[in-house]
Amino acid sequence: MKKNSVAKNYIYNLTYQILVLILPLITTPYISRVLGAEGTGIYSYTISITTYFILFGTLGISMYAQREIAYVQDKVKERSKIFWEIIVVRFITLSLSMILFYLTYARNGEYSMYYRILLLEILANCFDISPFFQGMEEFKKIIVRNLIVKMVSIISVFLFIKTENDTNIYLLIYALSTFLGNISLWFYLPKYVHKVPFKELQLLKHIRPTIVLFVPQVATQIYTVLDKTMIGNMVADKAEVGYYEQSQKIVKMLLTIVTSLGTVMLPRIANKFANGKKEEIKENIYQSFEFVYFLAIPLTCGVISVAPIFIPLFLGQAFEKSSILTSIISPIILIIGLSNVIGTQYLLPTKKQKQFTISVVAGAFCNLILNGMLIPRLLSIGAAIATLLAESVVTLVQFYMIRNEFSIIKILKKSKDYWLAGIGMLILNFLYQKLLLTNVKPVIQLFILVGLGGITYITILIIILKNKYMIECLTKLKEKIKTRKVC
Repeated sequence: MKKNSVAKNYIYNLTYQILVLILPLITTPYISRVLGAEGTGIYSYTISITTYFILFGTLGISMYAQREIAYVQDKVKERSKIFWEIIVVRFITLSLSMILFYLTYARNGEYSMYYRILLLEILANCFDISPFFQGMEEFKKIIVRNLIVKMVSIISVFLFIKTENDTNIYLLIYALSTFLGNISLWFYLPKYVHKVPFKELQLLKHIRPTIVLFVPQVATQIYTVLDKTMIGNMVADKAEVGYYEQSQKIVKMLLTIVTSLGTVMLPRIANKFANGKKEEIKENIYQSFEFVYFLAIPLTCGVISVAPIFIPLFLGQAFEKSSILTSIISPIILIIGLSNVIGTQYLLPTKKQKQFTISVVAGAFCNLILNGMLIPRLLSIGAAIATLLAESVVTLVQFYMIRNEFSIIKILKKSKDYWLAGIGMLILNFLYQKLLLTNVKPVIQLFILVGLGGITYITILIIILKNKYMIECLTKLKEKIKTRKVC
């Protein structure tokens, strides 16, 4: 089977991830004004609770399925058997999780109405087969199924969300779009998977390895979801959850640009690992680090420079506190980008789950302790600081884990040019604001700063620092353009 290039799959997966996030991105300014901080906080809080049940229902199946399918990409019989075994296990575990969710949250209680709607979200995950297509490196298929569904969802938000009492409708749109998106992908399946008699399925053999991958996923959720849950439980004002949720949403949208490569590289590295191509794997990982530096450092510096202008424009004046939170959290774009290279692109596909698990458990423990200490004193700002420190712990532990396999000095040296260009861009952006743009309207300021910041960053890299990575990229781009003209 012919494979798409990593570059193409990265573009496909990036598009997919943006589509997944495009509903909250496009609707956030509207939703934040209509539902307000409290309605947004309730939405975020109930989703965070539901996420735990989805997490426990899926175990570590999604990541495991992607990796296992990648090992047998070109073997139809084997991949068909693995697919049906995993999907049956997933359906059973999520069904049990859904029953438990209903009994503990959806049956009665303050937010039971919202939780009943979110039962559909858990059901939708029973039918999620995107890990199969990711393992097959068929990312284009996932994009097609999401495009129409996401566009319909966006239109639905503007049509049906009219007052601060419409949080339940917003949750229904969220869950229904997930369900329809997952179901639509099944129409592509017959081309890749054959029928397998039920008696030939070996379900139990997948339990242990999925649980092994489940442990780090639980730990990851502790510092990606638990923070919002803890704010909701420890702070009376649910608006604090809303401030925190919106700042994280913006930063993680940008983070998607960086981490999308990890989803693409996992099956590619897994397939090379299965074929014993160790040197190629190392070269790919070094290239991934450089790619992360190139994107993550300017994004981090850019967010810090424009957050005070962007947040009030995008979310409204009621969310002014989110600009502080966004600036605090923004370094995770780089920090998670680096841990994504080590964890998702290297440790997991090469069956080094133990090292991966240790790193995320360390981060989860750090996050839990810091949240407990900082949230009561600093509210959502405390949660933001805890998240930043916890992600740093994960990345530092992972660097320690690979110290004998990769040159840490070589990896860190690759960042020098990007730091110089990024900090230069940050300083100049602040100077532009103070000296040239003081009397300019905020929306125009924002566009000017983004444009000038990008030009400044690229100019420093190419003209002043003569960065090899950038020059090579430009050379390849010119060659492709010439080739197309000749054709």
